[in-house]
Amino acid sequence: MIPALSFPLLMALFALAAGVVIVCSLRATGLADMIADRSRLGEAIIGATLLGAATSLSGTVVSVTAAGAGDASFAISNAIGGIAAQTLFLAIGDLVYRRGNLEHAVAEPANLFQCVVLIGMLSLPLAAMTAPEVAVAGLHPVSVVLFLVYATSVRVAAGIRETPMWHPTRTSQTRHDAPEDAAERDRPVTGPLLAFAGLVCLMGLGGWVISQVGAELIARYALGSSLVGALITAVVTSMPELVTTLAAIRRGALQLAVGGIIGGNTFDVLFLVLSDIAYREGSIYHAMQAGDVFWLAIGVLMTAVLLGGLILRQRNGPARIGVESVLLFVIYSGAVAVQVIAQG
Repeated sequence: MIPALSFPLLMALFALAAGVVIVCSLRATGLADMIADRSRLGEAIIGATLLGAATSLSGTVVSVTAAGAGDASFAISNAIGGIAAQTLFLAIGDLVYRRGNLEHAVAEPANLFQCVVLIGMLSLPLAAMTAPEVAVAGLHPVSVVLFLVYATSVRVAAGIRETPMWHPTRTSQTRHDAPEDAAERDRPVTGPLLAFAGLVCLMGLGGWVISQVGAELIARYALGSSLVGALITAVVTSMPELVTTLAAIRRGALQLAVGGIIGGNTFDVLFLVLSDIAYREGSIYHAMQAGDVFWLAIGVLMTAVLLGGLILRQRNGPARIGVESVLLFVIYSGAVAVQVIAQG
């Protein structure tokens, strides 16, 4: 069906699928905030797990579909390019948040821990790529390790929130997670969860359409898989994170905004696990191209800068945003320029 479409119709289909994903994610933000209150798990944990996974679903579908079709570079760059784009969205959120530095306001040990986990998870594919090729039934052992690290980190992060071993200094700009309506905690969580699940299904369908259009662009116009994956499909499938981040900031749910991005990024690394399963030509890590490794390094660098900002908690910065946000803009813009130049 898609190969027979003209370019304008192809772009229209792409825009329609992206629109469905974005609209669903906007509604999902409000539901996630409600679920956080009613489940009593808190914004940081729900943002990092439920909302992060939901808004990442369309990207998951893109990577798995690409890997199943044998295009490892498309699958990898879509996953890692999304992490870079989503980290940039926090800088945009900092620019929008006018009450101070966003990273200062969301002093939460769980967010710091998730950043550390993300850096560690991003280093594992690099180790797998440079190590001897090993695969059991087509699956690299690192994929198993990545899944175990993610599952363990979710449990540990929940424990950190419940019984933190240290507390950040509270300032006039600190925003703590607390339900706006105390009665909200006593209401059933089933309804919001079912509505949330329905939105997740629609976002997954949108992701499948986006993956088909992306593959067609690569085949029809001889574009590089890394270019399309990192700068087109990754950015589009990451738009839910931008929408949910800005919506959460507007609602005053700052922990949900930051937790959703960081949690979504750690979940995005699992794209590689699922893609390794779908890729039937061996270990997907040994099919990495130079462009894929480049975006892995950018993801590590941007996460390290974000972590530094969360620890530093700068009160004021240039143009009323934190220095870490300025650095994120510079790093991502430079990475895009390098990718475009490399494409020629």
